[in-house]
Parts: sequence; structure tokens; C-alpha cells
Amino acid sequence: MGALDIETLVPAIVAADFKTLEPHLLTLEKHLTLRTYIAGYDLSDADKKVWSALRNNKVAIGLIRKGQFASVTRWFNHIEQAHPEVKEEAVPKPNKNKGGANYNIPLPNAENGVVTRFPPEPSGYMHIGHTKAALLNDYFANEAFDGKMILRFDDTNPSKEKQEYQDSIVEDTKNLGVKIDRITHTSDYFKEIYEHAEKLIKSGNAYADDTEPEIQKEDRMNRRASKCRDRPAEESLAMLEEMKNGTDLGRKHCIRARIQFDSSNGAMRDPIIYRFPNWADKEPAPHHRTGWEWNIYPTYDFACPIVDSLEGVTHALRTTEYADRNEQYHWFLNALDIRRVNLWEFSRINFIRTFLSKRKLSKVVDSGKVSGWDDPRMPTVRGILRRGLTTAALREFMVKQGPSRNIVNMDWHALWAINKRILDPVVPRFTAIEKQDAILATLTGGPEAPYYEDRPRHQKNPDVGTKPVRFSSKVWLEQVDVLTLAPEEEFTLMQWGNAIVKGLDKASAPIKELQLQLHLEGDFKKTEKKITWLSENPDLLEVELWDFDYLITKDSLDPEDNLDDFLNPKTESMSLALCDPTVKELKAGEFLQLERKGYFRVDKAAGEGPEGRAVLFKVPAGGK
Repeated sequence: MGALDIETLVPAIVAADFKTLEPHLLTLEKHLTLRTYIAGYDLSDADKKVWSALRNNKVAIGLIRKGQFASVTRWFNHIEQAHPEVKEEAVPKPNKNKGGANYNIPLPNAENGVVTRFPPEPSGYMHIGHTKAALLNDYFANEAFDGKMILRFDDTNPSKEKQEYQDSIVEDTKNLGVKIDRITHTSDYFKEIYEHAEKLIKSGNAYADDTEPEIQKEDRMNRRASKCRDRPAEESLAMLEEMKNGTDLGRKHCIRARIQFDSSNGAMRDPIIYRFPNWADKEPAPHHRTGWEWNIYPTYDFACPIVDSLEGVTHALRTTEYADRNEQYHWFLNALDIRRVNLWEFSRINFIRTFLSKRKLSKVVDSGKVSGWDDPRMPTVRGILRRGLTTAALREFMVKQGPSRNIVNMDWHALWAINKRILDPVVPRFTAIEKQDAILATLTGGPEAPYYEDRPRHQKNPDVGTKPVRFSSKVWLEQVDVLTLAPEEEFTLMQWGNAIVKGLDKASAPIKELQLQLHLEGDFKKTEKKITWLSENPDLLEVELWDFDYLITKDSLDPEDNLDDFLNPKTESMSLALCDPTVKELKAGEFLQLERKGYFRVDKAAGEGPEGRAVLFKVPAGGK
């Protein structure tokens, strides 16, 4: 076997996913069967490049560690052991701009600068499906490269758009930590887009069509030319003017690009580029920015490449759903002879037991199934952040998904696991005791008078600070813990010491009394049960602990499914608890861990919730 094409192989490995990686590993496997190094008899640049590419591809490293490609595994391990400097060089270096991670996602033709754009339609609240586009655009513009990112509102459909939605998208995008260099609107360019439509007509590349919509649809489906396709440019220009003026004659028309009516690609079969809004059952309404200035509006597919070119966008990131329309995108740029733009595709992302349809999301809001668009059960940006997802976790998750071209239903557990990894080293620890049927146990051998000791808020991170812990002869325990105890059993009171059960009557339900003997000489390593507790204290803080479940019971709704048939009947639960008094110092939006209960986000600080209680939302931990 001859030399490997390293310049082709390395980028291919970097961008490969599970399905596309195997052929490259097979090529490498054959090449390395009788070789110690890729080229020659010592470490070469080719070895370094390929080793680094494999090392930074999670799928590849998994297959190598499992030994599925024996020669590749042998070579990989040899390089790692014999040349440790390669491992150091392979670790991605932080970017100088944000100090963020470098995920080695290739972006072609970036040597002359990068300008990206995030183009949402202001017709609803931003949800988790939109975050991948926002964060990838931000990553390429502001982390991988020293570029710029434009937030552009695609406001070409006035019947669905509201200023409320636009304002919320700006706020949510900023809350995600995205750096916005400019906020623009497609409506800023309505005049220029209209002039480009005129240009297409004059050059013979567009025409006015008054074919009935159903017939037009059938013609496109059956690859038949429209009866208006050969209409003279002068007539089509006159009809465009009638459309612009909103006349009865104009309202019978649309403007179509003359591309290829019989193309195998449906997107190239003379698509509509200008039309009247489809008001359906709604009354006509003014555009939320331009008012009644325009009667007709460009389609997204026509406006997008024009505005991309006008605004200096170098790389337009699009989901793979637009793959068939990429040819059309480039056709418009070429036909209009305007600055070209690179397209970069990524897959749309879905999550199990989650629906992202604006119609369905509006239904659960309007019906009162949830409290609003920021309800922690909602997949909106404000909903998931309120639930306790950090922007750092969301960014890491989405950017790592970036190169994937496969549309899959992701499990939320993977995202929440990243979130837990980010929270764990820095979140302060506190104790909470469920208030219902809590037992005030008496400790023999305990302190004669209450006293306080400063204890770390985080056992492994002194920077988190300390908290005063109260010790006394009476301690609150949870009913569920006491039910597991037996007479004379020794157990551990966490962060204090051992105690022995001396008086326990399980005949009554719930248990109301418990006598304990403090045994600080006992070995906590030998006890089976480690139990949380709080000293009797008039300053204990009462809090609400909330937990939430999925809104639907099915992993993925099919198009024919009725949402009501799959709505989860119980999606929230709340319990009252007593907490460390110092929890009252936490502000809304801050995080804490309650020992043996998990991570929580402060939704309402002490004094702000019902009857002055703090309101804490449980943060899913991830994992199965």
C-alpha cells in the first residue's frame, strides 16, 4: 500500500461521526498492518497529525480503546507511550478571545475572516432547538475565530410576527452568553430585495405567475412548466408593480424564479420569490416594523442569500433540512451576480419526550397546563435556564454536536450530566429536612447548650467559603430515614459523628419520638447508614422544594398524534422542608446542593416566595 493522503485524511477524521469514521479507520488499519510509523522509521508530522485528529474525536478514541482496529490501536498506543510530547501538543489550546474550548470543528475558507448570522423568525419564543444554531454561530465567530456574529430577524411573514417575540429572542440570546455584534432585520433590506427581484425579471430569470395555487402546486409536482413561464419581462415587471401597489390584479399574482421546472430537485422548480402574505382566517395586519409600507414580501429562500451577501456574511450555517435548497441558494447569488457566501451544514437537534412545535407549545401555555413560556417544564430557553441548566453546559453540549449530520432524538440525561459536572465543583452544600412528619430526636450525650462551628460549604473547594453549623441535644430527622433504623443500631449523623438508637417505637405511624445516644468514638466507616440532620433552631428556614417531569409520555410524537392523548397527567411535585438558616443568603438564580437530595436552583429567594418561603427547583442530575 502506498502513502496516505494525510491532507485529506486528517480533516475527514476530525469531522467524522460514527457512520462516516469507519472507512477512514479501515484505510489506516491496512496502511499500519506492517508498519510502526505512518511514514518512515521514526515519528513524523504525519503521525502527529493523524494521532491528534484521532485523539480529539470522541468516537474514534472509543473505537481505538476497544481494540476494534488492532493495528491502529497498536500504533496509537505506541505513539502515546514512546512520544509523550505528542499528547501534549494534541491538547486543544484555549482561544485568546474567550478562553473557551477548541472543538476542532473545521470551517472551510475561513482564512480571510469569519462573519456568521443567526436568523430567527420573530414568531415565537426561542426554544432549545434554536440554541444549537445560536451557539454554533457564536462559536465560529467569537471563539474559533476572531470574527463577528449578526443577529438578524427574518421578518418576512407579518401575519405571525410580534415585537414581543423579537424582544424575547434578543434577551434569550444574550442570556445564552452569545456575543451579538449587530442586530438587523430582513425588513431593513426590503427595498434592495425588491430591486433584486426586478433585476431577475429583466434578465429573464423570473416571471409573474397568476396560475391558481393548486394548479401551480400540481405543475411543480409533475414537473410541468407554468403557462406564464415565457411571459415577456415587461409584462412581469408591470405585474410586480401591480403587486407592490396591492391592486386586485396584482393580488392574483406571485413572482417565480425561472430556474428549471423539470429539475429532479424540487427546490429548483421555479420557486416563488415574492408573494402576498397568507392571511388565511386572520385579518390583514401591518408589519410590526414597516407598517403598511409593503403589500408583498419576499420568501425566506429569496431574501436570505441576498441579505447574507449584502451584510458581509462569510459563512451561513444551515441545518441539513435545507440541503436540497443549497443549490437554489447558490443559484440566486450567481444569477444576481452578487458576493458569494459559504454554506456550512449541521443537523437539527431533537430531545426525547419533548415537542418544539410552536402550535403545540402555545396550546399548553394557553390551556394552563404550564404557567407560561418560562415554565421550567417548557423547552424554551427561558424555561430550561429557569429549570437549572447552565449556559456553559448548553454551550459545551451543542458545540460538541456541531459536526454531526445525523438528526437524532437526544436524551436529556447527557445534557444534564454535563451540567452536573459544571455545578459540582463550585456549588455550596446545605442540609434540608422534609417537614412532613419530621421527627425531633433527643440526643443523650449531646451538648448541654447549643453551640456553633464553622464548617466548609464544600468539602473539596475551600473557595466556596464556610457556614455556621449549630449543634444541640435535639435534632430534626426525616421520617423516611427513621423508618429504616432498628433499636441499638449505630448510624452516622453526617458531618458530626455516630449515634446509637436507644428508644424507637415503630408501632405508631408516623413515628413521633426517637431517643439517641451520641457515640462520637464510633467509626463512621463501619456504619451502613449516613443520615442528614438539622439541630433544633428557631431560625431554620422553610423552603419549597419543587421537582418536575416531562410534559409528554411518549419519546417522540408522530405527525398524526393528538397532543392531548400523550400529555403527562402529573408533571410537578412540591414538598416543604426546613433548611440551614444561611440558605436565606442565596439570591434568585443561584445554585446549591442539598445533601442527599441533589442540586437546586433558587427560583425565589427567602422572603420572595409564598408566605415568605424560598422556592427551590430541583436540577436534573443526568445519568440513567
